[in-house]
Amino acid sequence: MHFPMKFLFLVVLLFPMLAAANQDADFLAARDAFRVSDGARLDRIAARFKHSPLEPYLTYYQLRLNLESTEAATIQAFLARTDDTPVIDRLRGEWLKQLGKKQQWDAFAAEYPRLLSEDAELTCYALQARRRLQEEDVLHEARNLWLSSGKELPESCAPLFDAAFASGIIGAADVWLRLRLALEAGNVSLAKQLSTRLPPARALSAAALDSAAADPEHYLNKVKLDHAFEAQRTVAMFALQRLAKQLPQLAYEQWHKNAAYFHEAEQRYFFGWLAYEAARKQDARALEWFKAVGDAPLTEPQLAWRTRAALRAQDWHEVLASVQLMTPQQQREGVWRYWKARALMMTGQSDEAEKILGVLSSEYNFYGQLAAEEIGAAPASGMLSASFQPSKEELNAMLAQPAIQRTLALYRMDLRTDAAREWAYAVSKFDDRQLLLASEIARRNEMFDRAITAADRTVQLHDFNLRYLAPFRNELQGHIRQNDLDEAWVYGLMRQESRFVTQAKSNVGASGLMQIMPATARWVARKLGMSSYRNSLIQQMETNLKLGTYYMKTVLALFDNNPVLASAAYNAGPSRARNWRADTPLEGAVYAETIPFDETRDYVKKVMSNTVYYSKLFGQPPHTLKQRMGVIVAKNAANQQATADEK
Repeated sequence: MHFPMKFLFLVVLLFPMLAAANQDADFLAARDAFRVSDGARLDRIAARFKHSPLEPYLTYYQLRLNLESTEAATIQAFLARTDDTPVIDRLRGEWLKQLGKKQQWDAFAAEYPRLLSEDAELTCYALQARRRLQEEDVLHEARNLWLSSGKELPESCAPLFDAAFASGIIGAADVWLRLRLALEAGNVSLAKQLSTRLPPARALSAAALDSAAADPEHYLNKVKLDHAFEAQRTVAMFALQRLAKQLPQLAYEQWHKNAAYFHEAEQRYFFGWLAYEAARKQDARALEWFKAVGDAPLTEPQLAWRTRAALRAQDWHEVLASVQLMTPQQQREGVWRYWKARALMMTGQSDEAEKILGVLSSEYNFYGQLAAEEIGAAPASGMLSASFQPSKEELNAMLAQPAIQRTLALYRMDLRTDAAREWAYAVSKFDDRQLLLASEIARRNEMFDRAITAADRTVQLHDFNLRYLAPFRNELQGHIRQNDLDEAWVYGLMRQESRFVTQAKSNVGASGLMQIMPATARWVARKLGMSSYRNSLIQQMETNLKLGTYYMKTVLALFDNNPVLASAAYNAGPSRARNWRADTPLEGAVYAETIPFDETRDYVKKVMSNTVYYSKLFGQPPHTLKQRMGVIVAKNAANQQATADEK
């Protein structure tokens, strides 16, 4: 029988696609069998994957399903494999937890040093394993762990803590320290547990804690602190902290009624938290309250917000003083290096400022860009024109790596969490050239988020066309022109919102390339007269782009074409962006730095930084980041202008 050449060509072309589809179906079936503990079905399917890059996952499923009954030698053989895949380390962690529960310390100690992904439960099991030989050292380490946060710690830590209490290594003073951490974190249940470790006369009242947590103002109006013991003052302080988080003014008023009943150290402690919460609410009294702390130590978050309050007040001497109080590690963060340099410059210490800015200007991020502009450098202009040109042989060699093949297969099956872990595990060991090769492969396979992640990691060899990918330009052009938007800003925002994952969905329900909230999407659809709009359409690219670009235009118009305010509004809502303005004009970078929401603060900086890079990639007329950030008009001036526009 003779077949036409065209038919044979189609068979050759379609065969790999059919094979991949069959393998995908088998893999998903195996995954489902694992989930429902169907070992027999899992074993049948696993036999088909013996020579597949996905084989480690099938073996992991089989071993995990029978972890209790599988011989140690079989598990150890899997853990000793050299495959570059995170599922091996995942099984290692799960097996170590089983060994720890059974107190099989010799086997635990032999395998634990190979663990890559640590967690608190295993940390405590590791301490238990060492305790046989290093009792005192281990119990001191346990004490440090116990005092590390105000959150609950795993059950594996309990024997260590009990032993540390019994030996006196953890004492009553430590209980008070951790109890304070728990209350600062709002962890009332842990505070109650800790209180049972104290003598009855010093224990906190569980009912009082509940009352203070539920309605701190009501509690403070009822409580009598004259002749109060430490426990009562501690609960009252907790109520004051809760109230300060709600409204600093109310906390301050309550403090005035009760301040005389607190010791000096407690008074300074209160002002540290009052000032911190006031700074986060952009209350102008925050700096005054920080000064009331005196020389009492502040936490890292408190020092950060003391610096931000000083920036908002344009008090450069206070900015410098606040940064210098930070730990060396905190001072090394790019944000504080930049603001320290600016403070030095504003206080007449230009030479020292330029040294800091010179080093910072080599970093490709928001503060690196601002630093470069301060000293007249152009950090990316010479690099944006360069494009990485991989050879076919290099790409094929990278594609042949099982880790890359696994990632591609997992993405193809829409198993994005596993794919992201696989990718991160693989690229963590790559040099710059390998990172760019991997990025290019991800780009060609429309794994745009992974392409950006890999390209972002390079240290010396860069390709900004991969770092700042611009897919879907054809689909976007009409929407950009229709809404008269800056293409660079649109891409800067999309890169931060979704990394160009069309089916992206956030924890709060935002969807698609433009990460639009359902309520916002419905509002925009009504404005556009989309009578047939329904929620499911938000995932369609055309609809998502149409709604998202219209909303960008809307928030931009609300804020007099200021992209900084519009970016903040897109992320956190127009009313918040409006309320975060100051009573006096603010430098755009100061406005961004003093946004109270951590996510929105980071978001606005990255969107604006991205915009500058995209502008250069698109060949737009040059505008510096500082020019784009501009000056944020004062609240009153903006409100007056808005009223005039309405008339």
